[in-house]
Amino acid sequence: MGILAWIVLGLIAGVIAKLVMPGEDPGGFFITIVIGIVGALIGGAIASALGWGGVDGINLGSIVVAVLGAILLLFGYRMLVRRRA
Repeated sequence: MGILAWIVLGLIAGVIAKLVMPGEDPGGFFITIVIGIVGALIGGAIASALGWGGVDGINLGSIVVAVLGAILLLFGYRMLVRRRA
């Protein structure tokens, strides 16, 4: 998958994850993309380890895996921030 596809998938996953888990997270447009891309990597690694496949393009399965990874990333981030405060 090319870099442009990762950016588009990251944007889609990051936006959906932030809609599912609204809150006051730092950052704007670029952080949303980063959350989505890292979430896609996390979701893809977990899905591959479980034998479900991974993130292999811009399709419904990849978007679902990326969104779930981004939600997991946001949850972990919020847990760390809450613990430090």
